[in-house]
Amino acid sequence: MKKTLFTTMTAALALTSSSVLAGGLNEAIQPATIAPVAVAPAPVAVGSDWSGLYVGGSLGYGQVEADSFADDTEGALYGIHGGYLYDMGALVLGGELEYELTDISDSATGIDFDSIARAKVRAGYDAGALLPYATAGFAQAYTSGALDADDTGYFAGLGVDYQVTPNLRVGAEVLRHQFDDFNGGGTDIEATTASLRVGYSF
Repeated sequence: MKKTLFTTMTAALALTSSSVLAGGLNEAIQPATIAPVAVAPAPVAVGSDWSGLYVGGSLGYGQVEADSFADDTEGALYGIHGGYLYDMGALVLGGELEYELTDISDSATGIDFDSIARAKVRAGYDAGALLPYATAGFAQAYTSGALDADDTGYFAGLGVDYQVTPNLRVGAEVLRHQFDDFNGGGTDIEATTASLRVGYSF
């Protein structure tokens, strides 16, 4: 009797174990869930468009040199300018007209340098809100006092503009001028000017 009961319990236990194992093998294995990782977008360089018309004013200082001039032939400059720039991407091209009055007089000769007008071409690099550029062109100088005359020369220089807002810009410019045989008098005149500029673009 005991042997029969033991055999029955062993068979029942074996049957139960087989059911449990069978159920465990049939269960689907769930893959591990990986949370998505947020990837920050790559920074995009934001440039500025320099194209358009602009007008402005300038305030600066100039020095005039010639063999017959005194060493202190220098003074203030103040003027207006206007032009157009075309932004081609990295390259910015344009033209400008400028007129400046001066407080420069030569004590040795009695010549007063009243004003200077310039016709410029400009070529710059679009560095976003910053525009470094080179400029060159023709200049017309007007004198009075001991020499009431005007004559044409040429100039070249460097400058930089900065866009404070899409319409407001500030900058600085240094120019070197050359007037050969001014007014046919046999005197070569050189002039260096440095100006701070402010402008409004449209």
